[in-house]
Amino acid sequence: MIRERAYPVEPWHIRETRLDMDVLAQSESVFALSNGHIGLRGNLDEGEPHGLPGTYLNSFYELRPLPYAEAGFGFPESGQTIVNVTNGKLIRLLVDDEPLDLRYGELLSHERVLDLRAGTLHREMHWRSPAGREVKVRSTRLVSFTQRSVAAIHYEVEAVSGPLRLILQSELVANENLPAQSRDPRVAAVLESPLQAEEELTTDDGGLLIHRTKVSGLRVAAGMGHDVDAPGRTTLESEGYEDWVRTTIGCVLQPGETLRVVKYLAYGWSSRRSLPALRDQVGAALAAARLTGWDGLHREQRTYLDEFWDAADVRVEGDPEVQQAVRFGLFHVLQAGARAERRPISAKGLTGPGYDGHAFWDTEMFVLPVLTYTQPAAVRDALYWRHATLEQARERARTLNLAGAAFPWRTIEGPESSAYWPAGTAAFHIAADIADAVRRYVLVTGDEQLERDIGLELLVETARLWRSLGHHDRYGRFHIDGVTGPDEYTAVKNDNIYTNLMAQRNLLTAADCAMRLRDEALDLGVSEEEAAEWRDAATAMHIPYDEDLDVHEQVEGFTRLQEWDFAHTPTEKYPLLLHYPYFDLYRKQVVKQADLVLAMHWRGDAFTDPQKLRNFLYYERRTVRDSSLSACTQAVLAAEVGHPELAHSYLREAALMDLHDLNENTRDGVHMASLAGAWIALVAGFGGLRDHDGELSFAPRLSSRLSRLEFSLQWRSMRLRVDVRPHQTTYSLRNGGPDTVMELRHHGETVRVTSAAPVTVPVPQRHEISPAPEQPPGRAPLLRLPESPG
Repeated sequence: MIRERAYPVEPWHIRETRLDMDVLAQSESVFALSNGHIGLRGNLDEGEPHGLPGTYLNSFYELRPLPYAEAGFGFPESGQTIVNVTNGKLIRLLVDDEPLDLRYGELLSHERVLDLRAGTLHREMHWRSPAGREVKVRSTRLVSFTQRSVAAIHYEVEAVSGPLRLILQSELVANENLPAQSRDPRVAAVLESPLQAEEELTTDDGGLLIHRTKVSGLRVAAGMGHDVDAPGRTTLESEGYEDWVRTTIGCVLQPGETLRVVKYLAYGWSSRRSLPALRDQVGAALAAARLTGWDGLHREQRTYLDEFWDAADVRVEGDPEVQQAVRFGLFHVLQAGARAERRPISAKGLTGPGYDGHAFWDTEMFVLPVLTYTQPAAVRDALYWRHATLEQARERARTLNLAGAAFPWRTIEGPESSAYWPAGTAAFHIAADIADAVRRYVLVTGDEQLERDIGLELLVETARLWRSLGHHDRYGRFHIDGVTGPDEYTAVKNDNIYTNLMAQRNLLTAADCAMRLRDEALDLGVSEEEAAEWRDAATAMHIPYDEDLDVHEQVEGFTRLQEWDFAHTPTEKYPLLLHYPYFDLYRKQVVKQADLVLAMHWRGDAFTDPQKLRNFLYYERRTVRDSSLSACTQAVLAAEVGHPELAHSYLREAALMDLHDLNENTRDGVHMASLAGAWIALVAGFGGLRDHDGELSFAPRLSSRLSRLEFSLQWRSMRLRVDVRPHQTTYSLRNGGPDTVMELRHHGETVRVTSAAPVTVPVPQRHEISPAPEQPPGRAPLLRLPESPG
């Protein structure tokens, strides 16, 4: 864990003022750059020392065996793991024959800055070699948002003492040696040197490598080229072998003189295209990058981000750490999806190898809601990716003797990659999560073309799954049995409320859409009778409730289960799944992450206000937050039921998950859902955003530490700005003609906003006081509010 504040609090930068070798891997994740297609971990330019080298391409994976002690019908046989592809970040420097290695000599100063507005990672250092020779090095790295296949590094070396003979070695390296990522020797064997060489080319100022994975058969090409500016005579030559290409630049600098090198990188991969086609694609991308030049790439990056921040920025007054963190989170969420272009947004983005690079349901329920309101084009592509995997989901459903489509719990390219079926196969709620992402995207954007082209089919096939998975009992109630909801400590149970309520909305949305798009629905074989069956199932959906305790049951019978012995569970035994058998967890009242509480967020229309409060208090005492997905949802509901200070503490936990390495696993990549959760906690929690029943509504209330919250949303073709103060909220439209009108609800009252003038309305104050929520012993929010100033 990063126990002290590693990064000074600044509104637009993440700044590291000294190099801490103990948290090098964590900082590599924090400083990772990506555009959704290429991902470069924040490794040092010279390659060593490193925590975990990493260069990734979205959906570039290798197949591996899934281990089972005992086989079972329908178990997935192979999994997919993201591959560390050809590393183009390497720039080694020799100063009078001494390699620049920060473990030797004397590091006089070192600073790295992630600039959230420029989209760059900048580094400055002053190093004295063991022989007493001094250089200053400045590098700036970017992964282009505007040129999808391109990354670039601007590298400068200034001689402090001299004259100095400098040798700069810029490399492409495939099959890097990596720390062990799996204890399974079969998996380790597959991932050790996973790339087979196919072609190597060199030019005077660069080169290209083409490789292919051994099992999945995916082909990857990586190329580099250089622009060099140096005083006096300079040598430039390249050499290459099957796993590496190196361009060597040599010069002599006098004190105060500078060597400048711009390294252009291009990447491409394909499962279908020929080697010459991929070679030409990468060559063309390099040519385009060099035509644009470093200054042009830098300007394009800033312009792209200026437009993004204009539409998506969140301003927070009263908690500078949260201000920094929510922008950091939005930046990483953008990096994960901006140019993914019909490929998945994984749980770690392209920042590390955690979870094998898989996408989970949290993409649809945490990341996509943020992008829907801030960068909807990325959501469109993510939904097209899900649709591209639909046939595999249908095949999975057939294997499970179900109709419709059974989407995987974790995957890269479409098939289920989880070997643990209680959390994988049984987590059918992913189907309703995908359906809800479709519903929200169409609602917010009005994209009727997507609804016709793929949205309806996704809704239909997921509705068919629910109708075949569930059943009517003898009283007519509809049950969905033997499933796992978001809480993986309560697995394979009957009538999980989150699953049932999300499935209910899935069924109704599918029926409504099929009746509106009759011709397209008929092409999919949807009859009026089938749509009526979906409505009947939704209307009869069973929602478990304990009349004695007056609370909803997370699953049928949950409140009669034995209580977990929290009082005798030591702090060091968390997370529980690493110290207790699942058998014990499954039969006790202990909740890994928000589940029924998550249902009260996304299906808040199904609960009354008193029910929400009682439910929140009950489940708060049993939720241990062994998942980074939980804090933001608990923040949303804490704010809604009248506990804004607790909400603020949960907000801080979600927002600072990676900047403080709270779960001690940021080394494997950032927690994309938790980073998105910072936005959710602010906008849905303190801003009160909801979109139930196709209506945009807000119920803003701030914590005592927040003096102001400002955020923007895209709604259809309009940009709404919401400015929340302790006693009033101002709504304004930032575009549209004089006749543009938006209707929304503010604390239940209709507000009409026009582009002519902002509308300011009061925030009603709460008067009722409920008991302070209690958490399990030792499981209070990890980052409480700081002490009051003064």
